[in-house]
Amino acid sequence: MAQGSKFAVLPGLFGAAIALVAVLAAQSPQVRFPDPDLGVSTLNARARAQRATTDQFKVVYGFQFTDRLKESGITFVHRIVDDAGVAYKPVHYDHGNGVAVADVDGDGLLDIYFTNQIGGNQLWKNLGGGRFADITKDAGVALAGRISVTASFADLDNDGDEDLVVTTVRGGNVLFENDGKGHFRDISKAAGVDHVGHSSGVVLFDFDRDGLVDLYVCNVGHYTTDERGTGGAFVGVTDGFSGHLHPDRSETAILYKNLGGLRFKDVTKAMGLGDAGWSGDASVADVNGDGFPDLYALNMQGRNHYFENQDGKRFVDRTAQVFPRTSWGAMGIKFFDYDNDGRPDLLVTDMHSDMSQTVGPDREKLKSQMAWTPDFLQGDGTKFIFGNSFFHNLGASKMEEISDRVGVENYWPWGPSVGDLNADGWQDVFIASSMDYPHRYGINSLLLNNRGEKFLDSEFILGVEPRRGGRTHTPWFEADCSQPAASSIAACKGRSGKITVMAPLGSRSSVMFDLDQDGDLDIVTNDFNSEPQVLVSDLAQRRAVHWLGVSLVGTSSNRDGLGAAVRVSAGGRVLTQWNDGKSGYLAQSAMPLYFGLGDAATVDRVEVTWPSGRTQVVTTGLTPNTTLRLTEPARPQPR
Repeated sequence: MAQGSKFAVLPGLFGAAIALVAVLAAQSPQVRFPDPDLGVSTLNARARAQRATTDQFKVVYGFQFTDRLKESGITFVHRIVDDAGVAYKPVHYDHGNGVAVADVDGDGLLDIYFTNQIGGNQLWKNLGGGRFADITKDAGVALAGRISVTASFADLDNDGDEDLVVTTVRGGNVLFENDGKGHFRDISKAAGVDHVGHSSGVVLFDFDRDGLVDLYVCNVGHYTTDERGTGGAFVGVTDGFSGHLHPDRSETAILYKNLGGLRFKDVTKAMGLGDAGWSGDASVADVNGDGFPDLYALNMQGRNHYFENQDGKRFVDRTAQVFPRTSWGAMGIKFFDYDNDGRPDLLVTDMHSDMSQTVGPDREKLKSQMAWTPDFLQGDGTKFIFGNSFFHNLGASKMEEISDRVGVENYWPWGPSVGDLNADGWQDVFIASSMDYPHRYGINSLLLNNRGEKFLDSEFILGVEPRRGGRTHTPWFEADCSQPAASSIAACKGRSGKITVMAPLGSRSSVMFDLDQDGDLDIVTNDFNSEPQVLVSDLAQRRAVHWLGVSLVGTSSNRDGLGAAVRVSAGGRVLTQWNDGKSGYLAQSAMPLYFGLGDAATVDRVEVTWPSGRTQVVTTGLTPNTTLRLTEPARPQPR
């Protein structure tokens, strides 16, 4: 096997993974290969062990999530290209798709947009009470002929409704203008954002604070050939995960400046943004506290890049000074204040470092024992963290990496979503995880924030795992083992006739929002080649929940208030959140912001620092268990 292959260092890994695939023969009893790491009994044992740790919890854990997919009415099913199924090869198609939420029609309820590889994207209208209806056709946002990757909503023209940006694999990126009633018009070409490439995450932020939302589009790199496969999808290259060793395959991310009137200009070079590597996503935060959003771009095969914003006029790469070691296989990202000190901390999940060797459940909370060579890594351990990284913000652009100390390591992580799941005033983390075909089952992780001291594993305690009553696999593809083309399918070995190849379930992205309007946060995932999960919390049914929503309307700042810092004072604490619209990898969480108040029955003060630089303080009319809608005050008139 070639040096550049993803599985080159451990020749037995790929074969061992294939052996874990379960096979169901058509019209015959279910047949599974021996699979000691996947069985429901193993998951149940892990659940018992996790429940035995509850004596460590200083926070509320006595509630459950239940998958209410059927009750929601959502019938979306994610479908994959052949390169992730019957013609499997390790290529970036297996990175999956995103999910985004926004109130697309102005009725006050958050709707869900799922992106897909095959068969088109779907927009589901929130009917209230946890029920949804498919409005894709009427909205005009299916993009059925393209391989989509992710989507983000924002009011790009400041007209009071949420526009939509969708990225694709070589199908051209798309900007949809919203008419205010949830009907969308494709204006990509006229807007100047119809880039054709291997695009991935898109970050919406106002980098120069001119009141208009700009776009940063991440591009992975050339991982496909010009050959077309089934359904018109571009066939992946055979050595996709050595792409970082080939400079000619690089695709630079693009920064588009919003010129107004839904027109954009590529200012990447002018703003000093160089090639960030094989980048699946990025995010922003005011790391150095100067009032301008800085940019952290992930690199899934190498060094991440931190670009410091210099007064909206230029970005400067200051990675070495602020983040001397970064996760080598970075995939998901979220800035948030985990310890309530008012500063943005940073969680980065590392997917690819977990692929250098086979790991059992006993090592899922440990850093990777990296088996790839320095040549393949293009560096050594002095530059990289081989696993998730968590940077505690000490102020003055000083970051301390404390991932192991606070317990945020997990296995095969994709997108982290952050929110206060138990409404206690401490931000918790859900990490969409696992790998699917041809690997073993991997769990999604839910980490409860133990009052800023540590994150505690809680996915089994809270009912997130094992999913769907212990179901671990889903049909992956049909194969006729009698045909010569099936000779490369490991599941066909020793068999003839038609079979259904089964593969482990796995999530890629997620969003957190109160989908049933009962006062607690729920979780929706976009799973790979299967239906999503609609994980509904019963926290509000088990105990009195105190919370405050904050919805922002910018005037001088962008209409959505993206980039604003919001501080809520209640119960002797100050809780800080940033309105960045991000939810880990390829996903966008809800506006308004959700603040759990713990036992506090009153709110003393809400302070907003708007992107314009203005500060707004509110001390009256602050009613818990409601959403406070704040409009940016007009600039004081000179006397």
